[in-house]
Amino acid sequence: MPFIELTKERYSCRSLSSRPVEKEKIDAIISAGMNAPTACNYQPARIWVVESEDGLQKVRSVCRQSFVQNTPVIFIIGANEEEAWVRDYDKKNFADVDASIIATQMLLEIADLGLGTTWVGHFDVNEIVRLFPEMEGYSLIALFAVGYPEDGAKPSPSHFRSKTEEEMVSRL
Repeated sequence: MPFIELTKERYSCRSLSSRPVEKEKIDAIISAGMNAPTACNYQPARIWVVESEDGLQKVRSVCRQSFVQNTPVIFIIGANEEEAWVRDYDKKNFADVDASIIATQMLLEIADLGLGTTWVGHFDVNEIVRLFPEMEGYSLIALFAVGYPEDGAKPSPSHFRSKTEEEMVSRL
């Protein structure tokens, strides 16, 4: 579908099945993240793909969201500030910005593949890092529980609420 239609159709899907996600689709999601542009192409991020039953159980143990509990794959995206470009003028570190660009491209690829997810930001970062010590030193910015939408899955009512252009856009 045209990109603008994808941006309109994608929604936070909170009703996901346990149906396995094909390796080719998982690889495509990873590629979308790896293709993302980052400041000075420093790529200060890491993508963790949680697929093993042990790994999935660990993540599920610290996530309260019901849709995380039966999905077959979970992506976690983190940023490393020590690897990021820093703007000279105000010393703004772009690690989280770059990781968010990567995550956004992954999110859109997930939707384009007919899969569902929600950008989960509400999770116990310290507990995730305790369970996965390899994530130490990264600011964890997103967790995506990915799967096929259940029959009847639909956007929440708040999905259809939006500010007006006048509220969001200033033309200078």
